[in-house]
Amino acid sequence: MFNLDDLVRPNVKRLSPYSCARDDFHGRAGVFLDANENPYGTLNRYPDPYQRELKDRISRLKSVPVENIFLGNGSDEVIDLCFRIFCNPGQDKVLTLYPSYGMYEVSASVNDVEIIRSELTPEFGISYSDVKKHFSDRNLRLIILCSPNNPTGNCLDNETVERIISEFRGIVLLDEAYIDFAAQPSMKDKISQYPNLIVMQTFSKAFGLASVRIGMAFTNAEIAGYLNKIKPPYNISSLNQRAVLRRLEKKESHRSQVTRIREERTRLSGEIAKLSCVVEVYPSDANFILTRMKDAAKIYEYLVNKGIIVRNRSSLINNCLRITVGSATENNKLLRALKNYK
Repeated sequence: MFNLDDLVRPNVKRLSPYSCARDDFHGRAGVFLDANENPYGTLNRYPDPYQRELKDRISRLKSVPVENIFLGNGSDEVIDLCFRIFCNPGQDKVLTLYPSYGMYEVSASVNDVEIIRSELTPEFGISYSDVKKHFSDRNLRLIILCSPNNPTGNCLDNETVERIISEFRGIVLLDEAYIDFAAQPSMKDKISQYPNLIVMQTFSKAFGLASVRIGMAFTNAEIAGYLNKIKPPYNISSLNQRAVLRRLEKKESHRSQVTRIREERTRLSGEIAKLSCVVEVYPSDANFILTRMKDAAKIYEYLVNKGIIVRNRSSLINNCLRITVGSATENNKLLRALKNYK
């Protein structure tokens, strides 16, 4: 039986969170003399520490109750907070898939948490038996999964993911940063069914707000409460909150851009697959393509000299480049360069 109380670090349970001035007052007022702010200017006031207006909009967009939403300064903040809430330094462990997003292991190292790597199958799927064998380890507190996975681009099998969530007695953090580009449905609607599930999404990818740095976490209200308890008091600026609110007013623009990126992904994958320097183009559910080259290092340097920057992922997957799907114009420049590669 899952018991959240058994997973939260004792010091976090005992913690009295910092109470900022905006915790004491809710509503609108004409005169604010409570937070030692400069009374002059347009950026002189602290932001809403709980992003109430933005969460209300996200709640309607995602069909998730406000009390089940946490917003972080990028998804990386959510990842770090999960380590700080659930993992005792020098004692507990996290399981991640490999290869996957590198910040999971960076956050584990920063928080002095041992990393267990579960290798993806040759088809970049989850080896359920390999993951399950670690369930009996009482120090394994956190499993992090990324779907669609970065850098492989594929969605993980939802049935396997759900099986892990239902059988593991710790926390499962599911990173869905690229889910808007996939046909597979989000697992966010499963949070009421699984009290140990945290689903992350972001405004950095499909919404085109990477510089704004706002990540979303959908989870049960008790976990959301712990995330709010230990986050910095004003973790998301007013400027960034307003930027997202403005973007959410342009739903058609967002849908149109996602459609164009998906179409360009299909076109780009097909054209790259025809090139003599390419060994394989892997199927993608994200806004990037993983491509195995005959000589990834040489092609990477060749493209750099042409002013085209891709990501050499050969340290993770032999001879592979990860190519973000750009605009049609950008993609055409890439294709011309690769066709002229000798």
